[in-house]
Amino acid sequence: MKRTVIKIDEELCNGCGRCVEGCHEGALQLINGKAVMVSELYCDGLGACIGDCPEGAIELEEREAEPYSEVAVMERISPKGERVILAHLKHLKEHGETELLKQGVEYLKRNNIAIDLSSIHGQKTAGAAFSGCPGSMARALKPDFKATPIVGMAQEEVTSMAQPSELRQWPVQLHLLNPQAGYFQGANVLLAADCSSFTAGNFHSRFLKGKILAIACPKLDSGTDSYIEKIRVMIDESQIDTLTVLIMEVPCCGGLLQMAKMAREEASRHIPIKCIVLNLEGEIKSEVWL
Repeated sequence: MKRTVIKIDEELCNGCGRCVEGCHEGALQLINGKAVMVSELYCDGLGACIGDCPEGAIELEEREAEPYSEVAVMERISPKGERVILAHLKHLKEHGETELLKQGVEYLKRNNIAIDLSSIHGQKTAGAAFSGCPGSMARALKPDFKATPIVGMAQEEVTSMAQPSELRQWPVQLHLLNPQAGYFQGANVLLAADCSSFTAGNFHSRFLKGKILAIACPKLDSGTDSYIEKIRVMIDESQIDTLTVLIMEVPCCGGLLQMAKMAREEASRHIPIKCIVLNLEGEIKSEVWL
């Protein structure tokens, strides 16, 4: 499957070992004086090691790699003791990976590994350090805004206040999304054409509410073959419940629906797909389950 993992430039690496110390998942080792990723299975793709490298020898790239396994990571790091386990769990929480954090804690319970998790449960995620690209940092959002109109407020002001965002995660562009991110687990997913949110004035309340969002353009985006694999991983690995494809009536938008259908054909699970087509005025032209 294609996913984001780290890439090490051996020519730039000076073998200082800081990235190895900072990788609590155990994906990195020093071999022959160079940092080496010993197993893609342990690399979560969040890029925490990037900030530890003084030479700029580490970057993130999307390529074919083994799926990340939280259980495999916990099996690897548990013998290293409480400090390493806590550092790993804090790392997951700082990056909004709530589902992986839950898996890690459940592993401790199943294996009767008793450690003090108060620092995890009490830790706030806001403002947490992130050493990769801030725009691609995975975050779970919890929209809970409720506007209360003020007496005497103009109608246009009330309307603008009463439109909360229904976005529940970041990032949203399919190229940047990790299909195994915690917020995809068991989720209802909206795969929307880029233009749709600008066309439909009620995009958030009508289409996005209660769903995890992925946006893409089948005509302008490059490397769309990876989109099919990402959607398949959402279906098989993240066990998403439903997939809604929101497209425009223009011909090129149909490519997004085809990607979704191809991903379902390649997946081992069969999930319902709803296709909603908007006209250029933002009105629903058709809505059907496939």
